[in-house]
Amino acid sequence: MANIASVLKSEIARVSRKEVRSEIESLRKASTQHRSAIALLRRQVEDLQKQLKRAAREGARAPAPASEASDATPRRFSPTRLAAHRAKLGISAADYGKLVGMSGATIYLWEQGKSRPNPEQLQRLAAARALGKRRALEQLNSAS
Repeated sequence: MANIASVLKSEIARVSRKEVRSEIESLRKASTQHRSAIALLRRQVEDLQKQLKRAAREGARAPAPASEASDATPRRFSPTRLAAHRAKLGISAADYGKLVGMSGATIYLWEQGKSRPNPEQLQRLAAARALGKRRALEQLNSAS
């Protein structure tokens, strides 16, 4: 005959496994629902990010109003292009600085990439970039 303690122990283990199984099943269902909700939210975030990128691209393509077009045009700056343009003109950094209303040291720092011009200075650089060698030398001689 089986020991009553061992029978009682096995019955308790069986009942507890049954209870744990039912609890785990409800937790699994909740976990599955949470995972599907998270996946849905991730898809929505990806869609919104795509829409934002698309809107930003379309906004960048849209032409500016005529009154703001010359002032609002974003300018890019490249230290190597600045140095190349100055070399093409055949003038020193100090002379190029006079041409754009800056010091020669500022021009040198821009060419070295140690600092960057602000938007107003970029407009001045763009105006100087449009000058040819003869016109730039004329402006420097007339300013002296």
